Amino acid sequence: MVCGRSSLALNAALAGLLVGCTPSPETPSGSRDSEIPAASSRTSLQDALSFHASFDNGPDADFARGDGAIYTAPSYDALEDARPGIGNPDVQLVEGVGRFGGALDFTAKNGHAIFYSADDNVAYDPADWSGTASFWLKLDPSVDLEPGYCDPIQLTDSGYNDAAVWVDFTKENPRQFRLGVFGDLHAWNPDERSPDEFPAFGERLIVSDSPPFSRDAWTHIVITYSGLGSDAGHARLYLDGAPLPDVREDIAEPFTWDSPGSVRLGLSYVGLYDDLALFDRALTSEEVAALHGLEGGVAELHP
Repeated sequence: MVCGRSSLALNAALAGLLVGCTPSPETPSGSRDSEIPAASSRTSLQDALSFHASFDNGPDADFARGDGAIYTAPSYDALEDARPGIGNPDVQLVEGVGRFGGALDFTAKNGHAIFYSADDNVAYDPADWSGTASFWLKLDPSVDLEPGYCDPIQLTDSGYNDAAVWVDFTKENPRQFRLGVFGDLHAWNPDERSPDEFPAFGERLIVSDSPPFSRDAWTHIVITYSGLGSDAGHARLYLDGAPLPDVREDIAEPFTWDSPGSVRLGLSYVGLYDDLALFDRALTSEEVAALHGLEGGVAELHP
């Protein structure tokens, strides 16, 4: 079972914290050897962008359709105690170390709840949920991660196994990197069997057995998903602009959120984290390649 993966819904008190955010026009610096994306791809990415945290101007989002503030709670079991800002001393915003400017540095295993509101930032739709999550990581999983599972991101209102989209590193070396897309728990696992005892859990994953993570280079992760909540959901995982060969298709169970949900960062993570972006639909392979090639990161797409 993944560390920090409780199945509790977001406390209603969180809703009172979620207020607006002011976008920043500042563009972080950075460079790549890739070609600049064509104007048509850039425009399509601009139109779909719903959230972006560059970590160049602070931990809050540079652009957000909803609340752009970052929040911290002691755990996901205690969201009623969430407060704005980064409240874990082991997580710092460091200038000049990122893929594009600054980055979040998780210096020890993160057991706090560090998150953004999903409300309006994630284009959740119970009947047809589609979207894309993009971010960059820099770490050596075999050296930097402490024992146990680690989830760099979760999109959910509840937990990893209940209406959730996430990626994780497995708990033992050599660590696999996996995409999980799980609908309502009662629909796919009504007996709430342990993942280790339920073959259907593993069958629902996209797995990279030899992921390209390193302390010496940044790795770009993109998750695309479409049609969740219908009878024809679809999901794909990209690493460094290229799709993994496996595709999750015909995801048929419901995806029901009972609260606004959250974008959860760095569950049990240790390493650098940069340029988090969300889009309101599943990007195409061509768009993911264009996103990967942005010389200055997602800040180039700001209105």
